[in-house]
This record gives sequence, C-alpha cells and structure tokens, in this order.
Amino acid sequence: MAGMTSSARPFLNRRLAEFGTTIFAEMSALAMSTGSINLGQGFPDTDGPEEIREAAVHALRDGRGNQYPPGPGVPELRTAIASHQKRHYGLSYDPDTEVLVTAGATEAIAASLLALLEPGDEVIALEPYYDSYAASIAMAGGIRVPVTLRPDEAGDEDADGLRRFRLDLDELRDAVTERTRLLLINTPHNPTGTVLTRAELTEVARIAVERDLLVVTDEVYEHLVFDDAEHVPLASLPGMRERTVTIGSAGKTFSFTGWKVGWVTAPPALVGAVRSAKQFLTYVASGPFQYAVAEALALPGAYFEDFRADMLRKRDVLAAGLAEAGFKVFRSAGTYFITTDIRPLGESDGFAFCRALPERAGVVAIPNAVFYDHREQGAPFVRFAFCKRDEVLHEAAGRLRRLSA
Repeated sequence: MAGMTSSARPFLNRRLAEFGTTIFAEMSALAMSTGSINLGQGFPDTDGPEEIREAAVHALRDGRGNQYPPGPGVPELRTAIASHQKRHYGLSYDPDTEVLVTAGATEAIAASLLALLEPGDEVIALEPYYDSYAASIAMAGGIRVPVTLRPDEAGDEDADGLRRFRLDLDELRDAVTERTRLLLINTPHNPTGTVLTRAELTEVARIAVERDLLVVTDEVYEHLVFDDAEHVPLASLPGMRERTVTIGSAGKTFSFTGWKVGWVTAPPALVGAVRSAKQFLTYVASGPFQYAVAEALALPGAYFEDFRADMLRKRDVLAAGLAEAGFKVFRSAGTYFITTDIRPLGESDGFAFCRALPERAGVVAIPNAVFYDHREQGAPFVRFAFCKRDEVLHEAAGRLRRLSA
C-alpha cells in the first residue's frame, strides 16, 4: 500500500509490546454501546466542592496560570502541599526544594520511575497493580517483580463475614535481590481496597532500610480510608523520609479527576531527579487548576470527614447489592473500589464475565486479572467502582440482582 513502510520491524517499541488498548477504554466503550451503568472506570459522576470549581474560574479570569506556570508548580500550590503534609501527618517539606507538581499521579509515577531506574533494575510492586505501573517500569527499562496480595482463606473473615487481601511480608523480603532498586508501594490499594497496617508498613520500611532500597509510594487515596483503617505515610516511619518519593493527587480527594493535578514530596535530591524526567514529559500542566487545588488543600477538616463518610455510605450500598446478587465481597478498607469473587455465581473467568455483564445485567465492571502478571491469580476477581451518585448505585445493585434470579 502506498505510503506504508516495507520494514518488518514492529512500529511499537518492544518494551511496550504487551500493552495495547487499556481495559478501561474497552469497558467504557462497551458501557456506551449498551447503555450500561459504568462501574468500571474510577471517576466520580459529580464534581467536587463548588467553591473550588469557582476558584478555578477566578484563576482563569484573572489570568493566573493561563501561560506556562513555573516548572516545579505554582508557589501557592507547593506551599499548600507542604502544609497539607504537615497538618495531616506531621511531615515537614520545604515547598521550594521538596515539592513537585505533576500532571496527575500517573505522570508522577512515570517520571519517578524514569528518573530513578537504570535498564535491568528490578522493581518490586504489589500485585495486582494499577496498569500504568507496569508500563512505566517497562518504559524505564526496569524489570517488574510482583509480590501478590492474597485473599484471606475461608475462616479468616472479619466480624462482618467479609474477607480482605493481605501482604505476605516473607514473600516481600524473599523477592529482594542484589538487582532490586526500588519498592513501588500503593496504599490504600487499588484495586483490592486493602490498606496496609502500621505494623505491615513498619516491616516494609525495615526491609527498605536494611537493603538500602528506594521507595515510590502511591498514596492518592489517602483520605479514603474506612472503618478502623488508618493511612500511615511510609515517609513518616524511621529511616524512610530520605529514601521515599510520596505521590499524591487532587483528583481522588476533591473529585476533579479531569484537572490532572498531582504531586511528589521527597528530599531535594530525589525531587530534583524526578523533576529532570518530568520536564521532558508534560513540562508543565493545569496552570489555573493549580491555584484552585491550593485552596482545596486548605479546606477545613470537616470537608475530609464528610467526603470519607459519603464514600463509606456508597461503599456499603454497593457492597450490600453485590452480596445480594451472589458475589463474594471483599471488604474495601480504602479507595473507592470493591473487589468481588465471581465463583459463587458459577463463573471463573473475569474477562468473559465482564464482557458479558452489560448484556446480562446492564452494568460494566473491570476484570482484576488485567492488574496481574500472574493472570490466573486474578482470574475470578472483578472490580466495581462506588464513586457514583446514590441513585446510580441503587439502580446498579437492582440490575445485578438479576444474576441471582
């Protein structure tokens, strides 16, 4: 065909050959074509606080951020991020040298791994993991080493009869080799809803210090922890501040995911390294929104408590509906996702189940197997998002009950 190259070499870099169209795009398209309720992709269906949206409007009108903002982020936002870390966790960061604003957490992850890895370095990540982790490790030439979070066995249910996913600390320790450069930790954890305990994170910190490892920790769901769970920033533990890159995001906390405002906090040398990579990705982004997020981070404590309580109620609505529909439900201690086991429904293939679910019940979900290297480990698990309006969740729960009828 005219205009086509005759080279037999594939167009896509071999490091990315395993990554095609994301499952989120496929399932969102399926939701559109079937008119299904989309509980697959994790974005709210309502905007965040009106005063924060108006703050963005005022920034636009006042000409703040309409041109390139400073590379590290606008000073107001960097100061607000540092104040947030101090206010909530007692962590002190210099806004001028230890804070970097990014185009969402996804860029923060990519820039961190591109900056800190050399080809052949091993990265230990908790499986299942968000799909951008694997792609970013591949682009950096690293080798991902999964440590699998495993579901409780029968008999290990909590007081409500629900199970959780657990980290095997012995498996984590055994995964570290002489080639290990970095631990990539996510808590609260997407997709399982696990929140690592202080005891678990203390052991993770001990391993990192003993083996002199860097840590990149994705904490974007830090304000969405439920029941008796506690979010403990890894950087707050002994020996960790100097080796930890902490990633946060406005999208998950303030329900403005389209603004793509994330950040990194770390010691100056680590921030400088990440900034060196980040400047050649987006360079800068989200100028006017940075000013609005600075105001959002200063919202009173009542906002964060109300936000958490609202999501907890939504979790319980969807969890009850899923249980009534016949799913085995794993308790979500954090994030806005619920993982379920489809085997009680007589199913075992999450991909086939999710592709058929829109026609069967008018609901879209995500097969957890896409988040695994060991696909068989995730085969029977399916993730649902509950960051939706109450009426949408009730309608989805009603539709899912068709599966048990």
